[in-house]
Amino acid sequence: MGHARTGHARIRRRVTALALGLVLLTSACAGGASSADGTAGGRSDTMVYGKTDGGTTFVHNYNVVGPAVDKAPNMELVYEPLMRVDYSNGAVVEPWLAESWEFDDAGTALTIHLREGVTFSDGEPFTADDAVYSLNLPVEQPEFSIAGVTYEKAEKVDDLTVLVTFAEPAFATVKQFANILLPMVPEHVWSEQDLNTWTNPEPVGTGPFTVAEFKPQQVTLAARDDYWGGELPVSTYKIIPASQDAAKAQLLRGDIDIAQGSWANGEEEYTAKDPEHNLYQLYPNGGAMSALFNAGRPPFDDVHVRRALALTMDRSAITATLQRPGTEAGPTGLNDTVYDGWVDPEHTEPWPVDAQAALDELAAGGWTVEDGALVKDGESYRPTIVFNNDWAWGSYADILINGWRDTLGLEVEPKGQPTAGYYDAMNLGTFDIAAASTGGAGVYGVYGFLHSDFVVPEGESATLNQGRWESAEADAVIDGMERTDDEAELKELGLQMQRLVVEEVPFSPLYDNFWFVEINATRWQGWPTPDEFDHIPMVGLGPDFILTLLDLEPAED
Repeated sequence: MGHARTGHARIRRRVTALALGLVLLTSACAGGASSADGTAGGRSDTMVYGKTDGGTTFVHNYNVVGPAVDKAPNMELVYEPLMRVDYSNGAVVEPWLAESWEFDDAGTALTIHLREGVTFSDGEPFTADDAVYSLNLPVEQPEFSIAGVTYEKAEKVDDLTVLVTFAEPAFATVKQFANILLPMVPEHVWSEQDLNTWTNPEPVGTGPFTVAEFKPQQVTLAARDDYWGGELPVSTYKIIPASQDAAKAQLLRGDIDIAQGSWANGEEEYTAKDPEHNLYQLYPNGGAMSALFNAGRPPFDDVHVRRALALTMDRSAITATLQRPGTEAGPTGLNDTVYDGWVDPEHTEPWPVDAQAALDELAAGGWTVEDGALVKDGESYRPTIVFNNDWAWGSYADILINGWRDTLGLEVEPKGQPTAGYYDAMNLGTFDIAAASTGGAGVYGVYGFLHSDFVVPEGESATLNQGRWESAEADAVIDGMERTDDEAELKELGLQMQRLVVEEVPFSPLYDNFWFVEINATRWQGWPTPDEFDHIPMVGLGPDFILTLLDLEPAED
């Protein structure tokens, strides 16, 4: 007997009802005027997003899988994956462009049934030919495998059915089909291009938007009137680059409707000024912000060094600065709210600062600290920590740096980078320590990136296992997680993996990770809240934000 996953009837009913309701709503609001520049006032059918993590200008490149680091913003509103992750329900995988799927008993053959009636923005139908082409791209050209796929090939069964085969049982790996880095693209457009150089200036996707106008400092998306999920209440979606400080001021003035990023005093400086409309929301994503060690280079190829630094990170000082006390992460990297019942009870508490234990670890590895450097066998190392400046992470890096100096006498140099430079350093492995988000869909999703199959030499690009940590024991556990659909077995393997991570410290969790969303609800109502949601209003999540938009209505005057 196979192992099936089908779409919820609630989703199908909901989309149909929204399509009808929003047609009526649009008719009722047809007389509204909109502002051409997307600023506040008179833009009843326009939404403006202040993007704070993409620098000051945008690059006109919609080649989703191409080798360029800089890409156009929010391609996930143009291109869509086969599935989505539901973080309101234990991070399970739910249908999207795929309506249902089932594994065979062996777990090596996955049959995916595509949703009927989906079209690309040029009017062509989305069929199994497109899905097979999209899925085989990263297999046939591994340089395009930015999603880290693990299957061997995809084949067409009929116009709406695809067969994906794996070399080994792969029950737990279905979440890769929910990755926005594995989008469904039109074969009739993409197959004619050199994907190494093509920038795809006029993207054609299955998503609810097309690109109406692209400027380096403003991208205008136009809502489709034939989107498979229903008609959106917005006709125009504008994306503007903004710094964190600029976005705060724009939100307060109502110049933008939504932004994303941590606001240290958001509840007092934003929400309290207009609690009905100024929404500052935090959604746990199940993972953590962590210090990722580059185990592919010394001195972090030595577990004693990794443990010593992990034991001297003042997590409470960071969360206090974040104004989120109590969100310090445990050493497993699993959020016990999202993964209730899965977290090892022996490792739920965050590690306290323990200078003596850290010094003992260094001594056990034969290390000393001299003149601020780590020294062993005549070799001296002065580590650096890389972080994303666009996340405004510098103050937290300072807390870590000061802690290592005070407890170990170790000097660690900050290496803040803009978003593109940060990801470049991460992927190429040109870092010692990196502030990085760790997490995923399900326990396998959190830890699967650590498999040594994803390890490449420093200087070659890696989008998974960027810390280049290798462990045969971890590989065996991860392989076991892939091969089972038995929950009890998966939990036991999850416990084994947690203990390995705690012992070997490929990364050290700092604080529970949240998606931060700031909303000015003056013009749009019906936003989800952290207390009641089945999708998250996070633009980068693609399907979740599309569901958010479908739920919105113009606010009452």
